[in-house]
Amino acid sequence: MSRNAKINGLLLLLVAALAVLPIALGLGEGKEEPFAGADNQAEAAITELKPDYEPWFSPLYEPPSAEVESALFALQAALGAGVLAYYFGVRKGRRQGAAAAAAAATAAPADAAATPAASES
Repeated sequence: MSRNAKINGLLLLLVAALAVLPIALGLGEGKEEPFAGADNQAEAAITELKPDYEPWFSPLYEPPSAEVESALFALQAALGAGVLAYYFGVRKGRRQGAAAAAAAATAAPADAAATPAASES
């Protein structure tokens, strides 16, 4: 097994552990929203420390439910991942194209020297 395959397998196991362990260990049990986002937790902490706190501004759009909010967040994450994947794909394609062009340029003088001799006969 190559070194890259071992690293990829280890990273895959680590990601799976990060996804499964909080649920398996029951870290969210006994809470109304067991895996609430940091925004909700920060809001709860602020209102606990200072009940008369007034936010500086309100959201432009408030989703109708937590499921819709979660779906919009997942869509945002997917779009961001798509943009990053496109960028890195373009970079790799340009690098491979430049390498192929350089290889063709070094092979072209040898082909050009062989071509006139073939056409003379």
